[in-house]
Amino acid sequence: MASSQRPHYLQWTTVAPVMAFLLLLATWHRELPWPVVTLVACALALSVVAAVHHAELIAHRVGEPYGSLVLAVAVTIIEVALIVTLMADGGDKSAGLARDTVFAAVMITCNGILGLSILVGAVKYRVAVFNAEGTGAAFGAIATLATLSLVLPTFTTSKPGPQFSATQLVFAATASIVIYGLFVSTLTVRHRDYFLPVTPAGEVVDPMDEHSEPPSVRTTLVSVALLSVALVAVVGLAKGVSPTIERGVAAADLPNAVVGVVIALLVLLPESIAAVRAAVRNRVQISLNLALGSALASIGLTIPAVAIASTWLSGPLELGLGANHMILLALTVAVGTLTVIPKRATPLQGGVHLAILGAYLVLAVSP
Repeated sequence: MASSQRPHYLQWTTVAPVMAFLLLLATWHRELPWPVVTLVACALALSVVAAVHHAELIAHRVGEPYGSLVLAVAVTIIEVALIVTLMADGGDKSAGLARDTVFAAVMITCNGILGLSILVGAVKYRVAVFNAEGTGAAFGAIATLATLSLVLPTFTTSKPGPQFSATQLVFAATASIVIYGLFVSTLTVRHRDYFLPVTPAGEVVDPMDEHSEPPSVRTTLVSVALLSVALVAVVGLAKGVSPTIERGVAAADLPNAVVGVVIALLVLLPESIAAVRAAVRNRVQISLNLALGSALASIGLTIPAVAIASTWLSGPLELGLGANHMILLALTVAVGTLTVIPKRATPLQGGVHLAILGAYLVLAVSP
């Protein structure tokens, strides 16, 4: 009997990135009317979901925790490219875009994705269990990089405003990339078992032992190509609709920082869905790998990227957080530490993290 499945080249996850790329070529550097903006937004959303689909296929082939790393890096590439392209066009008004987007990513991942995953896992299985060794190491790295890159610029005196001097920016970028490299090495080589899911009894579970047959090498290579096309399409289309987002934020009389929140929400939504799906399967560790890996990638890749870009960008680069955001960051670190140490969490911990995210979103709209 013939298979009822469509050929892979007719599936929407194959067609969507290609169509989005063609739409990008047709609209590049053009003034877009509202109907075209709507079409571009739909193509962008489909491309983001398709990109995550292909990242998950690649992840299924390479296994955990490499799969979480693939997805985190793919999402962060989108974020970094969006930040640099928007800063290149924004001038002085985009001075704080990198800071706003990176901090939004940290809040969304360390409170939103983490909190929602714990809440879903704990509600369904009574408690959410995870590996404290790997999760704690990742959380400590996030706290360090966030402090070095986003808190210190507020207190340095070499330049006016919440900015780093050239020497300080080089140090922050170097520290970010080195610590992120050490995290990747720990995740994939030296202590891979620290980032694998565990049972309620604390036994490590390798997801490769549970999954169905992984995709073939040919299918994986096709997914790599389509993931690349989808990422290029997402970056280009997002740049095309960014003026509309900025006009909408200005028309609503909202702070310019809301643009960074919108960008972070856009690129992290598919990853949020993947994390919740893992929590539903009682694999909360995979959810935490996605959340914390994305936060680390966001800082570890964005700060070096904007440091390099600042050599040709004309506007200032403001990285220092305000008082409200520093309080929220400190609260996130304190609560996250208390969540990680026991190796298991109840719905209460998930709810507390979501409350911190809610406070961040309210203050973003009404500082």
